[in-house]
Amino acid sequence: MTAKEWKDKNPSLAGNMRDYANILQLVILSILENLNSEMIAQGIPQNVRLEKLNAIAKKQYNILQDSIGIKKIEMIDNTSNTKLLS
Repeated sequence: MTAKEWKDKNPSLAGNMRDYANILQLVILSILENLNSEMIAQGIPQNVRLEKLNAIAKKQYNILQDSIGIKKIEMIDNTSNTKLLS
């Protein structure tokens, strides 16, 4: 989903999609931003970049969703958020 599509589907939410993303989504977004920057430097057209980045996002999600490292970070994040709210 693009940022514009997210905004269109969530008009009542303030901020941007990063404010509502989980750790896994933020990790994948960071990966995609770096890859997109490299593709831009290589002169790859936007429509080609979008197709490639979409495929990479799906692949990364499948790889990382069961990652022990991601789960540990989520646990730390959840613990931190719980402490902040108490």
